[in-house]
Amino acid sequence: MEILVIGSGVGGLAVARTLLAASHRVRVFEQAPERRTGGKALLVWSNGNAVLDDLGVSLDGVGARIDRIDAMTSGGRLRTGMDIGHAARRFGFPTTAVPRRHLLERLADGLPGDLVQHGMTCDGFTQDRDRVTVTFTDGSTATGDLLVGADGHHSAVRRRLWGEGTVRPATYGTWQGLSPIGIEITDTGRHLMITGREGACGLMPAGDGLLQWWFDVRWSPADPRSAAPLEELRRRFGRWASPVPEVLEAATEDDLEFFGHHWNRVRRVWGEGRVTLVGDAAHTMPPTLGQGANQTLEDAWVLGRELARGGDPAARLRAYEQARYPHISLVSRLARRNPANWRIPPFLGRLIPDTSQTGMLARFSNRLTAPA
Repeated sequence: MEILVIGSGVGGLAVARTLLAASHRVRVFEQAPERRTGGKALLVWSNGNAVLDDLGVSLDGVGARIDRIDAMTSGGRLRTGMDIGHAARRFGFPTTAVPRRHLLERLADGLPGDLVQHGMTCDGFTQDRDRVTVTFTDGSTATGDLLVGADGHHSAVRRRLWGEGTVRPATYGTWQGLSPIGIEITDTGRHLMITGREGACGLMPAGDGLLQWWFDVRWSPADPRSAAPLEELRRRFGRWASPVPEVLEAATEDDLEFFGHHWNRVRRVWGEGRVTLVGDAAHTMPPTLGQGANQTLEDAWVLGRELARGGDPAARLRAYEQARYPHISLVSRLARRNPANWRIPPFLGRLIPDTSQTGMLARFSNRLTAPA
């Protein structure tokens, strides 16, 4: 089959790798004028690394392996700890913090040089019983057997399917940076989540002396954007226990990037006919579980599995959506509740097993629970 993919981020490239390996013809259309090389770091959990392994993608040599996540109070007390290394031992795949640009580079490695057409903005599509035709804003068109919308939070394909207003603001926004900050945690496999009245702070080694750091604050789209956000963060979080003040002191305004959290209710059926969605286009959610890229990779894996079973392509797309629904709806509901910002009392946190994340990953994943 000839498959059209809108978007060349993690989802678009993962879908392309999956379907090219199954001998489908794939064309990817990206609205950006050239390949994206920016972005901060993200966390590829065991489920995401399992899919990457199936795609022939290795993260060896980039990023940092994460073996533990500790949730702390703003005063420096341990709320609860998670042994992420336990999941790696059970499932055979580690958890890796990696700059987004490196993940995209590894996903693109070995793909045809002319696979992605840049500067192509989707304006809509039409379909009949056998084919799908995409129209672009420059007036050109492309026709294929299937269309996959991998075009993210602002997906043009989703808007055409669902209409406007289906993605809504959540209650937090994130200021984040990826910087060479020379503190102890930068060279460890330990990830910190620190919460207090003022909000939340995350600190995550990302390899090569880089630290991914972020601050979650209450937010709505109507809030005015600060002209001096770093100064505001220092005022808000600067009295927290070490190493938060050291991170804020080392950061610069140039490091900062802001994004508001958004969410949409996951639908049981998110496509129509010969059209479906993957990743944020189908299930935008806050980043509080660190599962965004992982669930996108899971989408690509299940989509490939279902299409490989043959038969009516539209029916296979609905089977893909049905298979993904229980997992992604659970992740989305939990992410909306902002668990990274929960202030669990330390005495209750001690009751949570430090291997709890292992079982949670299995509930999140089609790949990790697939029959051998």
